[in-house]
Amino acid sequence: QVQLVESGGGSVQAGGSLRLSCTVSEYSRSGGCVGWVRQAIGKTREGVATIWTGSGRQYYADSVKGRFTASLDNAKNTLYLQMNSLTPEDTATYYCAADFGVCGGLRLYFPAQGQGTQVTVSS
Repeated sequence: QVQLVESGGGSVQAGGSLRLSCTVSEYSRSGGCVGWVRQAIGKTREGVATIWTGSGRQYYADSVKGRFTASLDNAKNTLYLQMNSLTPEDTATYYCAADFGVCGGLRLYFPAQGQGTQVTVSS
């Protein structure tokens, strides 16, 4: 069973930065994908970033393009999300997730997901 553990969440003022990390116990390096999704209270779940593990191709939500960067360190089995120019609208619980199957574009749901880490951005 795939295990994902997020870290790096916290509180920051608007305009600040945070980097989230996620250790992934296993994932396919030839196919499938890993990514980040977020869920804010009272809002619908949102796909934030998806990386195809085979090609390295990345997809981002329009709301974070140019501000967030996802990366995957295969040597460390670790997925990152660098978040810059944060706004209060980025406040949410962030989940890392993985799928061994075929991936298409920005994913909203994955078969495997971590417990989440809270990000709070104050104005």
